[in-house]
Amino acid sequence: MAKVAFLGLGVMGYPMAAHLRNKGGHEVTVYNRTRAKAEAWVKQHGGALAATPAEAARDKDFVFSCVGNDDDLRSVTTGPDGAFGAMKKGAIFIDNTTASAEVARELAAEAQKRGFGFVDAPVSGGQAGAENGVLTVMCGGSQADFDRARPVIDAFARMVGLMGPAGSGQLTKMINQICIAGLVQGLAEGIHFGRKAGLDIEKVVEVISKGAAGSWQMENRHKTMNAGKYDFGFAVDWMRKDLGICLAEANRNGASLPVTALVDQFYKDVQQMGGRRWDTSSLLARLEK
Repeated sequence: MAKVAFLGLGVMGYPMAAHLRNKGGHEVTVYNRTRAKAEAWVKQHGGALAATPAEAARDKDFVFSCVGNDDDLRSVTTGPDGAFGAMKKGAIFIDNTTASAEVARELAAEAQKRGFGFVDAPVSGGQAGAENGVLTVMCGGSQADFDRARPVIDAFARMVGLMGPAGSGQLTKMINQICIAGLVQGLAEGIHFGRKAGLDIEKVVEVISKGAAGSWQMENRHKTMNAGKYDFGFAVDWMRKDLGICLAEANRNGASLPVTALVDQFYKDVQQMGGRRWDTSSLLARLEK
């Protein structure tokens, strides 16, 4: 059992922190910007509540964060009352936010100066994966920090891998989102085409999902897409944030991402249709508006 803090109790962080407490058996202190959410978590799962990230992080062995973006991450780490000012030497900060590789490298360097470890560890698997404790976790950092952090991360993960030095976890998450963007657009176009051709989409998917066209998106989203329901997964607003990170990194490293850039604009169209909180499969709604 370790002393753990968790900063950020959104749709992902809330169940992830719960797994650390209930499955991992760790002593967990939580912090959330909206205090009521942290109070609800403690009432449901036990543990302790902190008023600031610094208070949550004090004397902890591991400090997790899962917040919105780079600015939010800097706020809970190096901002006023941030966790970095209170962490003990030898502790490890594990960031599950989907953020830029740049901020991961920045915070890893700052952590090293202060005498504790840092692992960027973005996750994939969505809200259902977080609730069921079967997330995929892509890590960047030193082998030593990863080896210490992995048994704790395992409480909410099905797959955990060290991808390289600081920032590598975030870069891997970018690849994950790049691949998803193309897959979902292809699936949306396939369903749209099938409808226009007068085919039974369920029969079509039953056949093609067992061949080379099959994917997680096809297996898990085709029914809700075909029913015009788009409230079962990762929100369009979040996907646009992530694709923005991908495109900014590509601009830095010289990668060409024409399909990703195009799908990002398609998601902008969905936002303008009122679909900011629809899930990413709502690309089909854009084709059929």
